[in-house]
Amino acid sequence: MREPEGVLDARYSSEGTSAHGWSEAEKVLSESELFWISTVRPDGRPHVTPLLAVWHGGALHFGTGPGERKAANLAGNPHVVLTTGTNSWTEGYDVTVEGEAVRVTDDGRLRELAAAWEAKYGPFWHYEVDGGCFRHGPGRALVFAVRPRRVIGFGKGEPFSQTKWE
Repeated sequence: MREPEGVLDARYSSEGTSAHGWSEAEKVLSESELFWISTVRPDGRPHVTPLLAVWHGGALHFGTGPGERKAANLAGNPHVVLTTGTNSWTEGYDVTVEGEAVRVTDDGRLRELAAAWEAKYGPFWHYEVDGGCFRHGPGRALVFAVRPRRVIGFGKGEPFSQTKWE
């Protein structure tokens, strides 16, 4: 897979700065513990909630219970934005991923993802795979993959920068 080339948006960047490399965005996506997902309700209103996610195989993966608001929203509109970074204005790097959430149902792939979840988040997040879902105690989770359509990175503090990968 070819590494995407970042394009700097000078309107939102300090003078003299340059686009960040894709490896910096991937590092944030791989290492961040908490993400915020934005979905759209059937009536068009936005819904935003925090969740855990795993960057694996060129996609961001997350889970949700079949009865949760996210699952209902995704059934009608699979377009999402996942955001991560820091809550500081003067330091850090924020990343947003835009794409379509596609359900993962292959048990072999789900076992890979379950191992990735546990490696990242520890044994509390040990999942069993059963019938195209994650199982965690009595609960069941649908798993989705988001292959980025657009990624935007926001470098904060001097120098400020905004890099876009499409």
